[in-house]
Amino acid sequence: MSRLPSRFSVSAAALLLAALHTSPAQAEEGMWTFDGFPAERMRETYGWAPDQAWLDKVQAAAVRLTGGCSASFVSGDGLILTNQHCVASCLFDNSSDSADYLARGYIADRRDAELKCPGQQAEVVTAITDVTDQVKSVFGTLSGEALTKARDARIAEIESQSCTDAEKTRCQVVTLFGGGQYKLYTYRKYSDVRLAWAPEARASTFGGDPDNFNFPRYALDASFLRAYENGKPVKTPRHLKWNPRAPKEGEVTFVVGNPGSTSRLFTQSQLAFEREVRLPVTVATLSELRGRLIRAMEESPQYEREGLDTLNGIENSLKVQIGRVKALNDPAFTATLARQEADLRAKSAGNTALGDPWTAVDEAVTAYRAIYLPARFTQPSSDLYSYAQTLVLAAQERAKPNTERLPGYTDSALPLVQKRLLDERPVYPWLDELTLAWSLSKAREYLGVDDPDSKLLLGQESPEQLAERLVGGSRLADPAVRKALWEGGLAAVEASDDPMIQYALRLSERQREIRKLTDEGYAGPLALAGGQLADARFAAYGDTVYPDATFTLRISYGQVKGWTERGQQVPYMTTLGGTFERATGNAPFDLAPGFAANEARIDKTAAYDFVTTNDIIGGNSGSPVIDRAGTVIGAAFDGNIHSLGGNYGYDPVLNRTVAVSADAVQEALEKIYPAPALVRELRAR
Repeated sequence: MSRLPSRFSVSAAALLLAALHTSPAQAEEGMWTFDGFPAERMRETYGWAPDQAWLDKVQAAAVRLTGGCSASFVSGDGLILTNQHCVASCLFDNSSDSADYLARGYIADRRDAELKCPGQQAEVVTAITDVTDQVKSVFGTLSGEALTKARDARIAEIESQSCTDAEKTRCQVVTLFGGGQYKLYTYRKYSDVRLAWAPEARASTFGGDPDNFNFPRYALDASFLRAYENGKPVKTPRHLKWNPRAPKEGEVTFVVGNPGSTSRLFTQSQLAFEREVRLPVTVATLSELRGRLIRAMEESPQYEREGLDTLNGIENSLKVQIGRVKALNDPAFTATLARQEADLRAKSAGNTALGDPWTAVDEAVTAYRAIYLPARFTQPSSDLYSYAQTLVLAAQERAKPNTERLPGYTDSALPLVQKRLLDERPVYPWLDELTLAWSLSKAREYLGVDDPDSKLLLGQESPEQLAERLVGGSRLADPAVRKALWEGGLAAVEASDDPMIQYALRLSERQREIRKLTDEGYAGPLALAGGQLADARFAAYGDTVYPDATFTLRISYGQVKGWTERGQQVPYMTTLGGTFERATGNAPFDLAPGFAANEARIDKTAAYDFVTTNDIIGGNSGSPVIDRAGTVIGAAFDGNIHSLGGNYGYDPVLNRTVAVSADAVQEALEKIYPAPALVRELRAR
């Protein structure tokens, strides 16, 4: 799900000031866990709420894609609905100069033609277990790094004991409420995910940046994957029914998916760090990378194709960060966030059992400010370097007992690490060299030429010289080379003469030192203070609060509803015919060839995109939009312009989810990008 810069008008700011919740969740706000769905609150608002059987059915069909998106099973043969932009990397990785699937789309006319998606895994939650007491039992009087080590060891132990079948299950202990709760999520995983259908890129991206994060929209941002096991499509009897109909204004909708990350529980000092340090650095550096990449892509059609997926990701991230900057510099918005904290402090006054978590967070953030730049810039950006760092860390950590390893390299995490490392995908040397040189130049700029970390990163070479030498000399683009190093373990890694491996080894000691400093001064104190702040919220607001997003399964409820923008009513829905009216013939408003060729056949009255009041964030891309009957009527793919501040707070008056309707997808499957086998499968009972 992408984001564009925020534009709050005076009237919008006034509405926001009045409408944002002051403390407990209100209206349609909330990304709720399935074991904490507020049925009574919803019933009070809408006169109806789903029962446990409804929730269980939906949970069993909801899919998390480890590439960072959400999805859902929509047939009994493992068919998965998600967004086109969620499979863009799969299309890109399977493309070549002679077959550009990202540009022209892909339709598998038979199942053995479905394309494998490198690094992708589909996961379904089968159980959620509260392990808070088990994790916190090891805290005792520990603090700083000692606390984080004890906590991580206990988590590794819980995950290992809970999932003994590494082939089919994955266990993940998730931190909620900043450390107030720890939940064990058990997943049924499918490591073989293949692409069945995706439209042309222009059908999904019609309107480009000008339309992005705006509405009305005319985007066919949908695709279908399929989960396989042992070379065959998996049987998924607990799937959602496909319902290709137009949405109805005012009807209740649910969005079920895995919102990536929010910061709604941040304190004022944490928000100040975002506004003053992290966001400005991110916007400045990403802007330069975007410029470098655009210039390089102009050199040849080949570079243009090979760089497009990366450019799309950069522009998406940049828009997210710019929107957050504007939100945190909006006086009305930030005043409301400040009042929320003041309200919680007032309700917590006199509760001596809580201690003073706000001061603890302030001190932790102050400590983090001193190490943030070294922590950020000693992590170079490059696909080949990422492979090398993974091989080095995995080899070092696998030599240790499970409970002593870094998070991300424990027994429960290693299968996915291995899959991502060994799956075959293209690496383009010019692109890898460009991103590596950019990240090294930014490190030197922000750290300073004479900084020890700059000297460690560069030695006597320039960023460009070092990037050229490392990328040009590395053999890690070959999955067979990576596999040999993985299987050879620490001895093979340390003996490797690959320059990128040796570079990763050179940086690893300093990276571990910075992690230790971070755990001691920041992560450890926040683990304790986060728990205290969670206790304060529970005491003040009871169960009317929900945890920040953590890329774990959540459900939000709302309704199909437009909004008022600068005195004008924004409609709740567009139609396929509106695409032709909006088209100008010039990019990005040029019709996708499939639309142009089939205009006479298309039902122009069919519902296209629509908006709802559901509360979502990045990571929800591909989430099914479900009606009261539990059927799929669309897939969420974006938010409107006002949702940019959603990382920090929800506005029920203006925030909207943008979804593509099942009605439009069905029309595309039948007439624009025909896939008769999928049409039959979606109709099957």
